[in-house]
Amino acid sequence: MDIQLLKVFFTTAHEGSISKAANKLNFAQSNVTHKIQQLEADLQTQLFYRHNRGITLTPSGQILVSYAEKILHVIQEARLAVGDSSVPAGPLHIGSLETTAAVRLPKLLIKYHTDYPTVDFSLITGPTEKHIHAVLHYELNGAFVAGPVEHPDLVQENVIDEELVLVTSISHPYVNSIHDVQLSTLLVFHSGCSYRVKLNQLLHEEGIVPVKLMEFGSIETIIGCVGAGLGISLLPRSIIAESEQQGRIRCHAIPGKHTIVTTVFIRRKDALITPALSAFLSEMRAHFS
Repeated sequence: MDIQLLKVFFTTAHEGSISKAANKLNFAQSNVTHKIQQLEADLQTQLFYRHNRGITLTPSGQILVSYAEKILHVIQEARLAVGDSSVPAGPLHIGSLETTAAVRLPKLLIKYHTDYPTVDFSLITGPTEKHIHAVLHYELNGAFVAGPVEHPDLVQENVIDEELVLVTSISHPYVNSIHDVQLSTLLVFHSGCSYRVKLNQLLHEEGIVPVKLMEFGSIETIIGCVGAGLGISLLPRSIIAESEQQGRIRCHAIPGKHTIVTTVFIRRKDALITPALSAFLSEMRAHFS
């Protein structure tokens, strides 16, 4: 099986369009179409349905996508493995919850960058579900997410426990029960956020249906809007500690089983631990020990 044909097929499947794949690969559309036809002839099966709206993977194409992803990743790993294995260098893509990145990672990242300046490090923030998907599909070398994460293809390491608290404006009366805020607007991150999941679980167990919910993309916006009295939120105490000390917001304890969320670091079991990732794991363990 020709690796170049496989790469064209996978890119087309990932982009969902021959024109988009051609643009990404810097090929002519006719060239992409020809290579896909070559692969179909080699495998003696149709990989895409062609229709007026574009293309759709056939059942055979859907099966081949997962194999193609693994094959192309293994080839990339092989290139890294035969290089200089003694010095951490090259790309390292790490995902993180925004709250973890803001409070827990700056000192770690500064030390890592100082110790290994030749590593091309990138940090991508986002919700747990997004990072799990990215790690599983080899898009990230690892990620800090809310745990526990149960998946047969992933390894997880506990990093730190975070205490969750209800956050309100400073003028809000003390909250004795979640029922005290059942009429409040809930300010949350986008779907997939672990703190949002915890808040939903708490409300569901108390038989409370949110009156209104507003989604935001950054922790700073949520804290600012909570402080202004727009609504309430559920956030780690470590994130809001400074704002609370400044008198901008007020935090309130919640029932015990919802108090703690564990941050874990995940990576694929079958992925190559490059020198760059190995060094990062060592510094991460030292930092959080």
